[in-house]
Amino acid sequence: MEPNDQPEKPVISTKVDAFFLSVYDIFRFISRFFREVLRPPLEVQEFIRQCFMVGYKSLALISLTGFITGLVFTKQSRPSLAEFGATSWLPSLISIAVIRALAPLVTALICAGKVGSSIGAELASMKVTEQIDAMEVSAINPFKYLVVTRILACTVCLPLLMSYTALVGMMGSFLDIHLNEQTSITAFFAKAFANISFLDLFSSLFKSVCFGFTIGVVSCYQGFNASQGTTGVGKAANVAVVISMFLIFIEEIVIVQIINSIR
Repeated sequence: MEPNDQPEKPVISTKVDAFFLSVYDIFRFISRFFREVLRPPLEVQEFIRQCFMVGYKSLALISLTGFITGLVFTKQSRPSLAEFGATSWLPSLISIAVIRALAPLVTALICAGKVGSSIGAELASMKVTEQIDAMEVSAINPFKYLVVTRILACTVCLPLLMSYTALVGMMGSFLDIHLNEQTSITAFFAKAFANISFLDLFSSLFKSVCFGFTIGVVSCYQGFNASQGTTGVGKAANVAVVISMFLIFIEEIVIVQIINSIR
């Protein structure tokens, strides 16, 4: 070996270095978001447009998914409770399951697939076609205009969508219970919310905020840092969805453990 020759780094070491560099880039990306979020000028119109895209455009899919979730979960739970003669507990069981877990998780997964892929592909397309570079030349802050507004829209809209999903899911459950037990809607909701505490509502809203922020950050990061031409557009959309869903499940486990320790 000649004196100037350097030994090649092992493949594992290279991958470890790349992983920690990626983590560092993500933390820089998040810290930049918090620096830019309240710094004027505030892109109010773009924020409202993104709320429309994230919230209103997702209502149809959220409505169908939430209604079917409540209906199917009720049908699946009835035989088990009927064995113990406890079908009257169905409203309480469904409300606890929907509000504590199903509504935030289902909403987040739907938005990760629909909104996350859309944001990742849109920003990646702008990146590879050099539209983001053109905005910088035009004295426009592309990070504030493109990234901050989308992350804020996801963070704000997801709790609203979660509340709507919970309502639609409960209506699906009520339909099944009413057809089988002839329970009135007043009696159904009275039983449903009898065992729901403030901590249950707070935990669902808190999870939704965390899920929305995660979807926004991951999708914007993948799109804003896309490369490899048009191939990078599809890759950014795919990676944004996969990583968002993975982090949502991790956050769900962590938050549930914290809430149960408080409970």
